[in-house]
Amino acid sequence: QVQLDESGGGLVQAGGSLRLSCVASVTTASSYAMGWFRQAPGGEPEFVAAIAWSGATTVYADSVKGRFTISRDNAKKTMWLQMNSLKPEDTAVYYCAADRHQMISSTRRGNWGRGTQVIVSS
Repeated sequence: QVQLDESGGGLVQAGGSLRLSCVASVTTASSYAMGWFRQAPGGEPEFVAAIAWSGATTVYADSVKGRFTISRDNAKKTMWLQMNSLKPEDTAVYYCAADRHQMISSTRRGNWGRGTQVIVSS
């Protein structure tokens, strides 16, 4: 079982940037595909981005493509989500996800952390 700890959320104005971090408590981080989901108040969880264990493959939701960048450093057991040009509709709790067997996707959610709140003011 992997334990995931997110950080980096906060309050930012529209157009601003934030960088979320996720630290995985595992023996070997490279064994896991990882990704991000978000859930807005009253909404369903939404897939945001995913990255393969090697970092060679990344996938983004259309709503964040071109604005968000997912990356990882397996030696540091850390994944990041750089969020630029933030919009009020990006407001949500962001969850880090990890899966040992398959790429994270909208239908493959894996294990989640506790989340970090992002609020984008207009």
